Amino acid sequence: MAGKTDNGLASTLAAFDRARKAPREAIMPALLKSAHELANAQKAIAPKITGALADSIEVTPPGQSTPPYSQPGGSRVAGETEVLVTAGNSDVRYPHLVEHGTAKTEAQPFFWPAFRLLQKRLQNRINRAAKKAVKDGWNAK
Repeated sequence: MAGKTDNGLASTLAAFDRARKAPREAIMPALLKSAHELANAQKAIAPKITGALADSIEVTPPGQSTPPYSQPGGSRVAGETEVLVTAGNSDVRYPHLVEHGTAKTEAQPFFWPAFRLLQKRLQNRINRAAKKAVKDGWNAK
């Protein structure tokens, strides 16, 4: 009789475990879609004197390395639940100078204005995907 009734504890703990693990896989499509939307917006408003700056804007999926000399932050590896959008590479080392300007040139912001413009929309998409994943994970048997 001791092991017969657990008042649903085992199924509740299993549901907690499923809900904890579910978002990692389910959120990835929303993260990638949001990153590509952001990169496309940044490319659209980037100055197009030669087009090299807009062409240097890249989306780096989880586990991959950003291009060398990319901004913000330089070359680094994206975490397992992280998607990075960067501007610049080994040929285009000046995105920060365009974004913030220099003593001799006026700033032509493109990176952060696009981010600020889309931030709420992208965050809402990711939040919806996470909530759905947790709910589906909890309800799955």
